[in-house]
Amino acid sequence: MSNSFGKIFKITTYGESHGVGIGVIIDGCPAGVKIDEAFLQSEMQRRKPGQSKITTQRKEEDEVEILSGVFEGLTTGTPIALGIRNTNQKSKDYSHIKDSYRPSHADFTYQEKYGVRDYRGGGRSSARETAARVAAGAIAKMYLEQFGISVQAYVSQVGSLKLDMPYQEMDLSKAEENIVRCPDPEMAEKMIQHIDETRKNRDTIGGIVSCVVKGTPIGLGEPVFDKLHAILGQAMLSINAVKGFEYGSGFEGVKMYGSEHNDPFETEEGKVKTTTNNSGGIQGGISNGQDIYFNVAFKPIATIMNDQESIDKDGNKVTVKGKGRHDPCVVPRAVPIVEAMAALTIADFLLRAKTNKI
Repeated sequence: MSNSFGKIFKITTYGESHGVGIGVIIDGCPAGVKIDEAFLQSEMQRRKPGQSKITTQRKEEDEVEILSGVFEGLTTGTPIALGIRNTNQKSKDYSHIKDSYRPSHADFTYQEKYGVRDYRGGGRSSARETAARVAAGAIAKMYLEQFGISVQAYVSQVGSLKLDMPYQEMDLSKAEENIVRCPDPEMAEKMIQHIDETRKNRDTIGGIVSCVVKGTPIGLGEPVFDKLHAILGQAMLSINAVKGFEYGSGFEGVKMYGSEHNDPFETEEGKVKTTTNNSGGIQGGISNGQDIYFNVAFKPIATIMNDQESIDKDGNKVTVKGKGRHDPCVVPRAVPIVEAMAALTIADFLLRAKTNKI
């Protein structure tokens, strides 16, 4: 039923937006990984709802309970179960769309596919599910840390407001110093104001989350169908509201000649590297040791507070009223989700690489 991701470092998420809780089972995490529960919880705080005026006001602390797979602070090699209780559901906010289809939501497609749907907050199709991914991603980050691999995402665009500065010229750690998670303080203020104005207009706006993976070893990626960038793309496109993925030079690369786009090799202190990195750290679907960087485009959230015309399950015209608690722009809370899926992808390929040669 496609509720799992990964081949060796494999996760399976469960739960619905307004059910008892959500969670994840991690299978394949090696034994001996040191688990920092404070770090795990801090990752959840970055994604949790109600954290600022530009996010949904649903109040969930998203406290993670480690149910199995960890003993005396270390992973045991057995399945790791992480549970998160839902504590602030307001299911009555969704009773008005029980039989109606909200524009650009999964209401219609879920009903047609399964013949039944959980209309409370979108059920399984809700972005609430991504909390489980962030929890699993925190474990993956702890594993990657042992190999000196880091994953850092940030908001690079909100609506038409876009950072033009390359990531190498910015201090990405500053992204956590403001509520929109943009590393440029001046642009961050403009983004916050734009999102807040959008919220006051009872509308939503989209944006882009950029991500940089540093310290990746050479050789991650499996030709032909499991190329590293292909699975990274799958990971990102599986996140709610994502409409696009590009890595390296991406779509801008089509404007360049091959002589401009190619990344020449050189040797520096006995190590092979490239003088440029239009490839985004991946060549032939395999990591080349350079930074992996990519962009993830998020659409405006489909739930808006203005009335919208639609139909009900019987085909009758209805007016869908804007109710509930929703993000006017998803990208500030999407930053840790993008990081989590990137970390899970790299962790899985790191383990798969151990099977490539003797």
